Amino acid sequence: MPKTSLGKWAGRLLAVFVVLIVTLILGMELAGLMPGTPLVLTLGTCMMLSGIAAFVTGVVALIRFKDRSFVVILAVVLGFFASLISIMEVVERFIWRSTH
Repeated sequence: MPKTSLGKWAGRLLAVFVVLIVTLILGMELAGLMPGTPLVLTLGTCMMLSGIAAFVTGVVALIRFKDRSFVVILAVVLGFFASLISIMEVVERFIWRSTH
């Protein structure tokens, strides 16, 4: 378990990220939600924001406060992938608009 309050925040934001990604996947598979609907867009946006926030708080907890618990490291790794996916989405949108 994280020792610092920032590490605990990273763990909480990671939990929110995981719950939202599971909700999004199950909602699209079981409930038949289509991509682009307002509910899916809202869940996806909140998911990415919580993932990026988990990454930032985890990195600060790792570097500044030396909190090297498993939860903080997992928050950094998964948050990094959420940040990477968000950057790829933005770049893809710019490339698509410039070519079409």
